[in-house]
Amino acid sequence: MHAATAPSASDLKAESTFQDWIRRLVKGTAELHALDAGEIDAVMDPASGSAVLLPEAQAALRGISRQASRRSQRTRASRMAAVARAIVPNRLLAALPAKEYERLLASLEPVTLTYGEVLYEPGRPMQHVYFPSDCVVSMLTVIEGHRALEVGMIGREGMVGARLGLGIGTSSVRALVQGTGTALRITSARFVRELRRSPALQRALFRFTDALMIQISQTAACNRFHLVQERLIRWLLMTRERVPSGVFHLTQEFLADMLGVRRVGVTSAASALQQRNLIRYRRGTITILDQQGLEAACCSCYRDVRRLTSEAAK
Repeated sequence: MHAATAPSASDLKAESTFQDWIRRLVKGTAELHALDAGEIDAVMDPASGSAVLLPEAQAALRGISRQASRRSQRTRASRMAAVARAIVPNRLLAALPAKEYERLLASLEPVTLTYGEVLYEPGRPMQHVYFPSDCVVSMLTVIEGHRALEVGMIGREGMVGARLGLGIGTSSVRALVQGTGTALRITSARFVRELRRSPALQRALFRFTDALMIQISQTAACNRFHLVQERLIRWLLMTRERVPSGVFHLTQEFLADMLGVRRVGVTSAASALQQRNLIRYRRGTITILDQQGLEAACCSCYRDVRRLTSEAAK
């Protein structure tokens, strides 16, 4: 038996540099904890928009490749589905067993969702279900036919169209794309069929729906009791959790609709955060400069949603 060769100083330095780069891609306290605990297999590189597998996942894939020649074609296909599932940014899909994901994969279509695109309108049939990868979809309640207020947001943690799991084919809200990005899409009819035959998909849907209800309830309380500045911070942090970049291209009118305030209120709140060097706000673009500072300045609603959804997932 040969003794393992100790890594050289250059190897250790290269590994340290790679780990530092990976940590810079991971944003948010919860995500960093998950990375340190080995619960993340891949991260998104915002420069290229592609997934970067971490060393442990790469090693697992090499092991799979060595064994593939000794397995049947069906098993190899199953393993490839597991690989695809490991690098899918959408967490609901990534949580499915490999066999369940493999069956669903044949019906999933990659699409680009564009800022301002309306996926659903209240009372209208939901033709597709969407699993966001690096975009965010706002759930808006429409008042008096034209005014709208954001009551929740959905990103890579879940899916747009969860109401189908309750047997209801029409939307109760307007689903509006916050920022251009990618998603996986499946027709509503095919999703319902897969849901009926997959207990794992049912469990994932129910957990996500519960988390979304928690978010909606807390958002309603926040919009009623907290100042515009606190609400803006919460909104920025919740959006940042769901996208690969801390730069948002948003108009004042859009933000005002999301928060249910006048445009002057958004301007005042954003200016105050900019003076504290927490964000930069210029010509419809908001850049997060100090995420930890935002988390410290945020109202309790953001932390409560994180805590409650984490407890519900156990």
